[in-house]
Amino acid sequence: MEQSNNSTISKITFPIKGIHCASCIRVLERSLKKVDGVSEAVVNLATGKASVLFDPEKVKNQDLESAVSNVGYKALINEQTKSEDDQKKEREKELKDLRNKVALSLFSGSLILWGSFPALMETAPLVLRNSLIQLFLAIPVQFWAGFEFYRATIPALKHRTANMDTLVAIGTTVAFGYSATVTIFPGILQNIGIEPSPYFDVSTIIIGLILLGRYFEAKAKAGTSEAIKKLIGLQAKTARVMQHTKEVDVPIEQVVIGNIIRVRPGEKIPVDGVIIEGESSIDESMITGESIPTDKAKGDTVIGATINKTGTFTYKATKVGSDTMLAQIIKLVEAAQGSKAPIQRLADLISSYFVPIVIMLAFVTFGVWYIFPAQPAFLFALLNTIAVLIIACPCAMGLATPTAIMVGTGKGAQQGILIKDAESLEIANKINTIIFDKTGTLTKGKPEVTDVIPSPSVIPAKAGIHNQKILKQVQDDILKLAASIEKGSEHSLAEAIVKKAEDEKLVLDKVEGFQAIAGHGVEGFVGKNQIFLGNRRLIEKEKIALASLEREISKLENEGKTVMILAANRKLAGLIAVADTVKDSAKDGVSKLQKRGIEVVMITGDNQKTASAIAQKLGIKRVLSEVLPDQKEAEVRKIQAEGKKVAMVGDGINDAPALAAADVGIAMGSGTDVAIEAADITLINKDLTSVASAIELSKKTMRTIKLNLFWAFGYNVLLIPVAMGVLYPFLGILLNPIFASVAMAASSISVVSNSLLLKRYKI
Repeated sequence: MEQSNNSTISKITFPIKGIHCASCIRVLERSLKKVDGVSEAVVNLATGKASVLFDPEKVKNQDLESAVSNVGYKALINEQTKSEDDQKKEREKELKDLRNKVALSLFSGSLILWGSFPALMETAPLVLRNSLIQLFLAIPVQFWAGFEFYRATIPALKHRTANMDTLVAIGTTVAFGYSATVTIFPGILQNIGIEPSPYFDVSTIIIGLILLGRYFEAKAKAGTSEAIKKLIGLQAKTARVMQHTKEVDVPIEQVVIGNIIRVRPGEKIPVDGVIIEGESSIDESMITGESIPTDKAKGDTVIGATINKTGTFTYKATKVGSDTMLAQIIKLVEAAQGSKAPIQRLADLISSYFVPIVIMLAFVTFGVWYIFPAQPAFLFALLNTIAVLIIACPCAMGLATPTAIMVGTGKGAQQGILIKDAESLEIANKINTIIFDKTGTLTKGKPEVTDVIPSPSVIPAKAGIHNQKILKQVQDDILKLAASIEKGSEHSLAEAIVKKAEDEKLVLDKVEGFQAIAGHGVEGFVGKNQIFLGNRRLIEKEKIALASLEREISKLENEGKTVMILAANRKLAGLIAVADTVKDSAKDGVSKLQKRGIEVVMITGDNQKTASAIAQKLGIKRVLSEVLPDQKEAEVRKIQAEGKKVAMVGDGINDAPALAAADVGIAMGSGTDVAIEAADITLINKDLTSVASAIELSKKTMRTIKLNLFWAFGYNVLLIPVAMGVLYPFLGILLNPIFASVAMAASSISVVSNSLLLKRYKI
């Protein structure tokens, strides 16, 4: 059970026992919504769970349990008290019981068929031809193996509802009741002109085949939730916690925030945290889908359940239990798999009316065949009525959407694409325009030094500009001077220059007389040398000539780079260009979208020149520049007003309104919690090519759903008339109820199997 609270509402998610078809869903949702204080109830056929929003002051667990039991099902609200192992054992026991019922039903049915079917009975022992023996063989099948049909039907009928179990219970009871009557009181039917022929084989084999279908269906459905099981299985069982001078292995549940944990090569990282000592290479593929290990050092974050590949390190636990990234991923995937896509609501609505209509068609079938001039009229009417009741299974309709959603969202999670709900997955299929925020999404979000260009006057005359060794030394001298004076600045550009010098392992000089000149740059003394570092306005103000590097300055500015000009003792020394560099996956990500006919738009607060330079690198034609943070949402709505389905991709707090306004909001996993909360899809792998992958996954999932629904509806549209006997006057074909049960079971299994094919789709 999952339960969350705010000031007025709570949400509870719990399993329900006995759900078998789409009509069950509508019955349960209607019953739960009738409880005073319940604002929303969604039941998922594939997961077998209900999610209910309610007022905790008005609604108690007992109220929800009663609402479920009143319509013939059982709410397992206290299921959360059981461990995963206990739940697994219970599921295995249920499958074993179902397997035993199938074995008994089909074995008994086969013996009865052998002793009663005209083409076979001549080879059967006399004892099996005895109708009383057949009755004794059929009783345990009807009332033990088939008890679950009655358990759901009786309370449902009390509340004037019906479901798939109702159809099976009525159909098999009619066949069994008729057969028992002609066996025990054969004279009664003979007196009214009806031949006393028992059909115990029909009731027993139908029950066996339907239960067999449910057994295979349950096994297949277990495969649709495999992604969740894999995620749960990733978690480490213990952690090596530092306690004073000792290292103690403790269960993962006992780890608390602030614990210092040591991880050795080959071990799983227990919980989320920050490295405080050591460095390593970590395989994060199970979380991000990225196969290449990531190098980590002091100050870097690590994620629980990822695998330490090489070094030994210690880290401080920052998130434990349900707050870890893995726990949040599992929670998001479970929520998505339990949600309901808009396309499913139509199927559920049709299914809710389907069972009552089928019952009416069964009565019509009996009436028509009873007066039809075929003999024996009563038996024809009876068998065709049973065939109609059995073949009209709404199970396939109910499974068509949720099974595909479960596999699709699970597949995405394994590749670092988290989809919040089924509706988002469905809408993503229709996206034709994607807006990318620039900073932190298309770019790395951190300025980096891209160019160091010395003035010709500082390059030794004999070296020339093509002597790479001398040129590198001059560049290092320029970078060293710039970083030394910028060491005292807090500007982001200064950080980029200092970091570049540190990466080059340059030893910085002491600066005296440091002064920051607002809007211009900085100045100070390194030894006896007076240093100026800033923009064009600072250098011109100091009357330092720029002519020798004017062409390079213009070129760099046209590339969207910020140019810092260095002067020493009032002579031009060189240029340092700083830019927010494009992410490695950005160009490929944009290209993949454009190849699929999706328009790509870039939105940024940068000026037109800088924005255009970045857009040109990425091949983006439409650019929205100089857009303030509070204007992004309005820009999204303007594009939507053009009649386009829009996805917004961003990572910052200021992107949250735009993410929420878009038809689909996509947040980068490296972004803020606010952005991720506002988004419909989160890319934990931070790979921009995954935007195209998410849309392709949506398209593939929707194609699977539509194919499932086509076969589910087509199956009923085609076979119900056949079961009613419309082909008999023309071709002499009637559908035996046993074959009807085979077709019914096959329809559900085929829908689930088709959904499982999504697992083969490569993202």
